[in-house]
Amino acid sequence: MKITFIALVVVMVGLAGCATTKEWVATGGSRSDGVVKLSFEYGLFENPKVNEQQGLDLAYSRCAAWGYSGAQAFGGTTRVCTNLGQNGVCYSWLVTREYQCTGSLEK
Repeated sequence: MKITFIALVVVMVGLAGCATTKEWVATGGSRSDGVVKLSFEYGLFENPKVNEQQGLDLAYSRCAAWGYSGAQAFGGTTRVCTNLGQNGVCYSWLVTREYQCTGSLEK
């Protein structure tokens, strides 16, 4: 029993250090406000790595589709627990960042 517990702890520590690549996906926004919301989700033992340029490129393409000429990240990120266990441990999080569309809105 003691060996099983030690093995489990070793595996958990090993998994906690594993970097996981995540991509931003569009999850909301407002054309009239010129705001795009991008998010990614990660689990308890993941160490997420995101490509900030990929997020900016995605926000830019969304803004361009709405008639704006650019986009920039503003504010920080928000992290919300999306799967809280009965033991009080959060098993997954949703990270969201807002981007402001810039430039003239074409009518």
